[in-house]
Amino acid sequence: MSNFNESKTNLTQTLLVLDRDAPMKAVLFVTPCVIFLYVNGVMLFTLRKKTVFQEASRYILFGHMLWVDTLNLFMSVVLYICAVSRILIMKNVCLVLLIAAQALFQVSTINLALMSLERYVAICFPLRHAEITSYRRTHISIGVVWMLGLIQCLSEMIIFYAIDSTNTAMHLFCSRTTLFRLQVYKKLEIAFTCVFFVSVCFVIIFTYASIAAVAKTAACDKTSAKKANKTVLLHLIQLGLCAASILVGVIQEAIYVYTDYITLLNVMYFCFLMFIIFPKCLSPLIYGLRDQAFSCLFKYYFTFGKGKVKPFVIEQHV
Repeated sequence: MSNFNESKTNLTQTLLVLDRDAPMKAVLFVTPCVIFLYVNGVMLFTLRKKTVFQEASRYILFGHMLWVDTLNLFMSVVLYICAVSRILIMKNVCLVLLIAAQALFQVSTINLALMSLERYVAICFPLRHAEITSYRRTHISIGVVWMLGLIQCLSEMIIFYAIDSTNTAMHLFCSRTTLFRLQVYKKLEIAFTCVFFVSVCFVIIFTYASIAAVAKTAACDKTSAKKANKTVLLHLIQLGLCAASILVGVIQEAIYVYTDYITLLNVMYFCFLMFIIFPKCLSPLIYGLRDQAFSCLFKYYFTFGKGKVKPFVIEQHV
């Protein structure tokens, strides 16, 4: 009986500590997210201020990446706050949140390959670049990316409503571990993840090698080719960070078995910062601040109009 009372006391103390630390963890997590959301929001606003930013394929793909990363970051914030606050969510609402987060993650990954291909066409086929990456074809490519990204999500929804009978509770902690309990979900996730990451990795390496080969020829613009190669290399690094984010779920499950819930939340905080938030902040680095035409206007709007804008710079570098 004493052992039972002691266990009950320890559990109560743990919950009290959890309740006391939850607001601090939420603030520490949300603060950098708000900063990155503001940066992405200013960039999206900047893209709407010039017609050329809405017509050129590289800026269209950049805007699409920003939208996907912003929504993905927002979904991560919502799911993390729900976990820290121990909020029970309706089963169907949790399904929508997890499906949306998974779709955004897949689309973000495939979009890296699409952006690398655009740089490949710009350097290796400069005379046909405008034709191949036209406004219409760029939007069709984005549509194809979304179709590919939604395949796994639609498959999981079909299995959940047609086959899965393990979830009888109407409210639960929202995570893939608690909602998707059948082994078929894990096999499906592993299969799609492997196919997407191997395919995207192949495309990025191919474009990097092709641009590097063309850069050695005399007929190529050395400066543009070098800049394009650095951009593709950054895409590869971002892909590696996205691949590392897959390990977050595995780490969480392993720690949850061997330690307490508070330690699990601390690890979740670290993993979210390193493998989810940090890759999203690479987007401004890749296409925002490194693009002379775009960064000129971005700095102006980021500082609430206190920066200096040189219009001729935009005309020369777009």
